[in-house]
Amino acid sequence: MSHLTRRQLSALPLFLMSAANATSQQNSDPLPSWREGPSKRAILDFVRDTTTTGTASYVDPADRLAVFDNDGTLWPEQPIYAEVAFAMERLRSLAHDRPEWGNHESFHAAFAGDFSAVAHSGLRGMGAIVMAAEGNTTPEILHQSVAEWLKTARHPRFGRHYTECVYQPMEEVLALFRTAGFATCIVSGGTQEFLRSWAKAAYGMMANQVIGSTFKLHYQENNGRSELIQLAQFDRLNEGAAKPAAVLERLGRRPVAAFGNSDGDYELLQYTTTGPGRRLGVLIHHDDGNREYSYDRQSELGRLDRALTDAQANGWVIASMKNDWSQIFPQA
Repeated sequence: MSHLTRRQLSALPLFLMSAANATSQQNSDPLPSWREGPSKRAILDFVRDTTTTGTASYVDPADRLAVFDNDGTLWPEQPIYAEVAFAMERLRSLAHDRPEWGNHESFHAAFAGDFSAVAHSGLRGMGAIVMAAEGNTTPEILHQSVAEWLKTARHPRFGRHYTECVYQPMEEVLALFRTAGFATCIVSGGTQEFLRSWAKAAYGMMANQVIGSTFKLHYQENNGRSELIQLAQFDRLNEGAAKPAAVLERLGRRPVAAFGNSDGDYELLQYTTTGPGRRLGVLIHHDDGNREYSYDRQSELGRLDRALTDAQANGWVIASMKNDWSQIFPQA
């Protein structure tokens, strides 16, 4: 300090004040993992405008609903959906009691642990694996099985537990919307009970905030106790146009904001953004092969083709993982 000139010393208070203001602004940024740019600004502007009373864009708190796809939007879906990885392992653990599964062509790759071949089998093949692994059991037993799997299972590329692979930027978006009085809800193609097993711990989502594919349920009484059994048969596949239909049936209102990443979310974003008043639709674009994955139009999982083509015409924000996110996952 003794080496500073009188002029430098007189400038210190202004410098310290500027530094304090910069630190305060940084600490008050609700989306610190989003780089400054049009995507971040669109999200912040939407929340500000819809929650500021007296403006044309104001949305009554009772109508504030934001919905989020899960796989590829809140956590990775490559090289295989996490639920399918769970189902493959559970299928192998149950196989000794189901010798007939050895004749099921779709299960051969699952028994071999071949993610690539399972992904190549498409939604039909992956659905058959999930249906066999999660059917003919109670939701309670399934929840326990998922919880045990999540304790040890790790993403094959990142080496993290799957629940440590949630996207930090999207966790911040969830927190921002909740702080602003929005109800938040997952609307996923994954099965509802698989998601309910861990959504509260990972996303702060209660069971009634999760909408997913469902199994047909069978009611039975067993030694004086009643229970519901998930049959090995889907009741609803929550994909495409089924997503907005499920939202209306379950929640009774149209969302005002929707986040997705694939053509499977097209109708959900369209239903959301074509409603009256201020609306927000955001597509997460996987274009960062170094930190995560790079894929869109040709991908077998999470294909983003039609939605990418129509995004501008529909007024949807395309959020680039590479350019808009300063980090992908929470700090270890």
